Amino acid sequence: MTDSKRLTEGALLTAVYIILLLLTLFVPFFIMIGIFLLPIPFIMYTYKHSWKSALLMFVAVFIISGIVATIASLPITLFVGIGGIVIGYSMHNRVKAYETWARGALGFIIGFIIVISLLFFVLNINIFHEVDVVMEESFETVQMMMHEFGLQGASNEQMEMIEGQLQSFKNLIPSSIALVSILIAFVSQWLSYKITNRLYKEQFSFPFFRQFNLPIAVLWIYFIAIIASLFETNQESELAIVLLNVLTLTAMLLALQGFSFLFFFSYIKNIPVAIPIVIIVLTILFPFVFLTFVRIIGIIDLGFSLKKRLANGGVS
Repeated sequence: MTDSKRLTEGALLTAVYIILLLLTLFVPFFIMIGIFLLPIPFIMYTYKHSWKSALLMFVAVFIISGIVATIASLPITLFVGIGGIVIGYSMHNRVKAYETWARGALGFIIGFIIVISLLFFVLNINIFHEVDVVMEESFETVQMMMHEFGLQGASNEQMEMIEGQLQSFKNLIPSSIALVSILIAFVSQWLSYKITNRLYKEQFSFPFFRQFNLPIAVLWIYFIAIIASLFETNQESELAIVLLNVLTLTAMLLALQGFSFLFFFSYIKNIPVAIPIVIIVLTILFPFVFLTFVRIIGIIDLGFSLKKRLANGGVS
């Protein structure tokens, strides 16, 4: 491919990115869609021209977005650019879909970390301190609302419980970043597969969800975190917060494994696919009731290779 064609494609995808960025920043509620669309120009260009050319496009986009969409847009560009390039490079090298997803999620997590670090060291903005301020304001707002509605008699235990819930939310920021990165990576990759298949007659696709399998290491990390948390009595310590985030993240991944097994079981036993879909909906609506059940299924599936046993007729 000639350099002029490569430059033309880069200019076109840069323009697409800038349009999406402006829509995300200035159109109400578009951010809920835009955050999944913004990585796609980087993914497409990296898929076609590998990472070296993509880095040049990234630098150009970074400069242009800072001029056109204000400096406030630079953290977004940095975040989606890193994740998008990682996914695109994996597609360029024909990496398997789920491995590409894992790499992309890691890319977005690294992007988050870089953005947070730059905000702190360059602009002296501490994200965690800002979250503390928001949590304190939220707690004060709750107190004012209770006073206005004549609930001044609320016990100290109730107020401590509310404050504890807000503190737990702050402590779960790292795992929340990881889960958001996983979601953005999946949706952006899936959309990029669809676009690439249509434009370049490729055959990119995710395997059936029933074939999804986590590395066994996830199960070991989960159990080690559980055991370590039993010996950590100070729930406010840094180790306790790390263990809480590790448990939260691995528990969600194991639930994903559990959902995958439900789809596999319905397939192998000719059960209508509506059944596992209903279970997913019920889990979303009533997580405290169903999520633990699904997670246990995921643990058993991963620990005892239930899918392989079913496929080989080893479980009746």
